[in-house]
Amino acid sequence: MSTVTERSAARRGGASRRARGGGPRPRPARRDSYALFLLPGALAFLLVVLLPFAMNTGLSFTDWRGVGDARWIGLDNYRQLAGDSAFWESFRHSVAMVVAMALLPTAAGLVLAAALFDFVGKHFGPRWAAVLRACYYLPQVLPIAVAGIVWSWILAPENGSLNELLAAVGLGSLQQDWLGDPDLALYGVMAVMVWVQLGFPLVVFMAGLQRVDPGLYEAAELDGAGWWRRFRHVTLPQIRPEIYVVMVWCTIAALKVFGAVYVLTKGGPGGATNVPSYFSFQNFFEKTQVGYGSAVSTVLTALILVLALVGLRLQTRAEDEER
Repeated sequence: MSTVTERSAARRGGASRRARGGGPRPRPARRDSYALFLLPGALAFLLVVLLPFAMNTGLSFTDWRGVGDARWIGLDNYRQLAGDSAFWESFRHSVAMVVAMALLPTAAGLVLAAALFDFVGKHFGPRWAAVLRACYYLPQVLPIAVAGIVWSWILAPENGSLNELLAAVGLGSLQQDWLGDPDLALYGVMAVMVWVQLGFPLVVFMAGLQRVDPGLYEAAELDGAGWWRRFRHVTLPQIRPEIYVVMVWCTIAALKVFGAVYVLTKGGPGGATNVPSYFSFQNFFEKTQVGYGSAVSTVLTALILVLALVGLRLQTRAEDEER
């Protein structure tokens, strides 16, 4: 009996010591073990991003034809870029690409997302809204080579679907060589890129609308606010972080666009649709001016990094203001 009493007292004593924190504690996890999980990604980033960028930057200070030894020329390539009218013209075309791939898709995506969320989702059910969202996003899934070939058929001057449609509805006088006319080619590429890019902002904005408090819409509706006022004063302020993300992402995509230009026009006619990425490609592979092409891509990369940092800074500031 005394043995049982002693064991019970010992158990109670151990329990009280553990309650006071005197018992054995779990061993804290070693913080340096997390570095092992980051190591594969860090190595991949080093080999795939940093090392090629460093090599490309080094080549931009040389005169090299792709074979033989590279000759160090310092900043000569960058001085040549500063006075190259074709280089600056390609950057002006990039501004047009930013309009087509960032500004217009963002504005249209905002309105369409709000319409699908507020009107289609409420009156026809979320399934129809999801189907329409998938239809808008489909061009993002298609390979750009496939989309470009299809659009080159549509915009072809002879037997192209667009010109045939204009002739069928009695507007044959509006038929044009949409991708072969220097005055129209850039607008043709821009129209294709609006179609390609529209689905991405739409999906992001519809995801952002899911986290908006429905009570805000109900209160605005009770106050007599129509759809447009609810969109301006409730939807836009609530999804401001998503707007920053979409604008930064789409602007970067516009600055480095290559596939659509290569498939549709190859920078022509007469350089009317040339962009920095394709201009760099031309110097690399067509003119074999590897050092000069490296300088173009280095300048483009630096510009994209600056825009990305500015966009992240603006997004962080907006989030801090909301808090």
